[in-house]
Amino acid sequence: MTIDLPELINAGILLPASFLQSNFFQILAAFVAINTVMYLALAIAKILPKLYLTDVIRRINSRAETRSIYPDADH
Repeated sequence: MTIDLPELINAGILLPASFLQSNFFQILAAFVAINTVMYLALAIAKILPKLYLTDVIRRINSRAETRSIYPDADH
């Protein structure tokens, strides 16, 4: 005796269609989708190198020349 998947679904063994179309299940599915996107964004942000604002924008009160004892040193 073999029972295929469509018969199981119609028998209500997995989940009935009325439950899948209920308001509760739609809210739960939306929550899971938002949660998944947030974790994906956090994982990608953790992989990328850190960006500092001072690397992009030079400060106004920084020196134009170095005052190091090594004149060819970088700023």
